Amino acid sequence: MGAPRVVLASASPRRRELLAAAGLAFSIEPADVDETLSGFDDPRDAALELAQRKARAIAERLRGEPAFVIGSDTIVAVPAGDGWRLLGKAEDEREEREMLGWLSGTRHAVLTGVCVVRAADLAPFRDVERTWVRMRELSTADVDAYVASGEWRDKAGGYAIQESADRFVVGLEEGGFDNVVGLPVGLTLALLRRAGWVGP
Repeated sequence: MGAPRVVLASASPRRRELLAAAGLAFSIEPADVDETLSGFDDPRDAALELAQRKARAIAERLRGEPAFVIGSDTIVAVPAGDGWRLLGKAEDEREEREMLGWLSGTRHAVLTGVCVVRAADLAPFRDVERTWVRMRELSTADVDAYVASGEWRDKAGGYAIQESADRFVVGLEEGGFDNVVGLPVGLTLALLRRAGWVGP
């Protein structure tokens, strides 16, 4: 059957880079699942459910093999009244402008759900990390320039802290920077070990 392998169920270059930097050997098999946030009220539930959907979709293809599949999903949650406004990826420039307007001047949460599914028996091991991000007020010029840059495309919440949007951020609390980028590496390694993976 071969040695157990680790599979990342994501095409995200950011997640790939974070895992590689941790010294993990893995292959990539992107999952094509429904990532819409409608129907979710709690950002933690949404992040965990979407992460598990991704990991399970690939694990089912590998069922019975000695493989560990990592699924991950990042959601930006802005306090709104008694609940949350959940932000995924902006579809177009209009939606990106709207998201930046919601984020401007806020203390919002970035939650990344991680799910490791053991392909041998499809057992899931999952958790979520939260980082609070404080963002300064954005001017019209800030928004115009960022929308024109295109950097926001395919980014949860419509911004990339690891690129030029770091100039909008004035502080992080609780969780790590890697969580805001898209994958809490320490949590991911801990879940792999809980699932039975033995690695560095």
